[in-house]
Amino acid sequence: MGELNTFPVSYKVQGQRIVIVGGGEEALNKARLVTKTTALVVIISQNIEADFSELPVTVLARPFEDADLVDAALVFVADHGPDGEAAKRAARSRRIPLNVVDVPDECDFYTPSIIDRAPVTIAVATEGDAPVLARLIRARIEAALSPNLGALAKLAGSMRDRVAALLPGPRARRYYEELVTSPEVEVALLRGQGDMKAESLLAQHGAEGDSPGVVWLIGAGPGAEDLLTLRAQRLLQEADVIVHDHLVPAAAVEMGRRDAERILVGKQKGHHSFTQAEINALIVRLGKAGKRVARLKGGDPMVFGRAGEEIDALKAAGIAYHIVPGVTSALAAAADTATPVTLRKISTGFVLATAHGAESEELKHWAALASTGLTLALYMGKSVAGPTAERLIAEGASAGIPVGVVVRAGRKDRVLYRGTLGTLASGTIELEDGPAIIFVGEAIAHGDWSDAIELASSAFKVA
Repeated sequence: MGELNTFPVSYKVQGQRIVIVGGGEEALNKARLVTKTTALVVIISQNIEADFSELPVTVLARPFEDADLVDAALVFVADHGPDGEAAKRAARSRRIPLNVVDVPDECDFYTPSIIDRAPVTIAVATEGDAPVLARLIRARIEAALSPNLGALAKLAGSMRDRVAALLPGPRARRYYEELVTSPEVEVALLRGQGDMKAESLLAQHGAEGDSPGVVWLIGAGPGAEDLLTLRAQRLLQEADVIVHDHLVPAAAVEMGRRDAERILVGKQKGHHSFTQAEINALIVRLGKAGKRVARLKGGDPMVFGRAGEEIDALKAAGIAYHIVPGVTSALAAAADTATPVTLRKISTGFVLATAHGAESEELKHWAALASTGLTLALYMGKSVAGPTAERLIAEGASAGIPVGVVVRAGRKDRVLYRGTLGTLASGTIELEDGPAIIFVGEAIAHGDWSDAIELASSAFKVA
């Protein structure tokens, strides 16, 4: 670790003045920042060019005077003319911390990039002139924090006396952690029931001596870790145990806490390491043990993710659960190919279905929908793609309906195929390994399939 040339601190400004000398955009940018405090902000300039009218500031359209720095806590100079020079001399003579905008060598302090979750404030600063790096780091931290963190922190603060009276140190810390990070508490807060939830949680901690368990059913998206939602990322950082499927990328699992237990329960074609009943029993057991469990599923947990069975098991056991949606593979495939699955005057709807084990009545229904222009997105149909297409045509679907196949949607190594329902049905098809989405519908012709491999009759064989 290198030595720091600056020391990061938080500076008290309540009841004092922050003086900004300058009337242009640079001054306005600093004013937007410092008006987040309770200080009285004063703008001084002979040339007020920016619009300060929406900010709680006092604007003095006149030359700077030395007396302007009486009771000033901080001084910003955004005027590089005579008034700015006078303000710099006055600040230094009075030993008031000075920031000269965009002149790092003349600054006593630098303004950090601030993440505002009042009463929680996080400042990101770099030494010298590296604002781009600070903004980049700030964006990453912002993504990891709930937008309601400040309100949750206020709720936790309001419970301080009650918690101190009822819970010892370690249990109190666990209570506060759960109060500030739990999505159930956050939802209750947004519904105006935060106090009620906080009291209920306190009663549980006091009565049971431990935190009640919770299971989060989290959608990991189609396979690219940067398609996880911000909420999913936050909860992975809070989970004690991550129970994940085979289709969840290792990078997504690694977003969890370093000390979190990881349990692979995924099912692959022809090999089930865990049955669904065993998975249900596992998450129930972990929940009963007071664990915070991230049940991480590929795509969206509510779309072919068997979340319904897991929810039923959790309900029967009285264990709290929360659902975090993810990007389902069909939507990732549509994005990969710029395919508008609903398109005015072409496709008025979008149907998600699984081709695996489809019955005749289902196929007849799909054929009718495809014939009316609706877009079909068939999951888990790679090994039965040819026979399924053949049966759709037999049920009345046109052999000329466009077809597109996306293997490993949402990933860098995705592979695209295109053709018609007829070419899909006319021969066996060899597709790349990995999960596939098969699109059927007129809207497919309006996507960007320029990189796709053509599906040619009798040219392929099932992988």
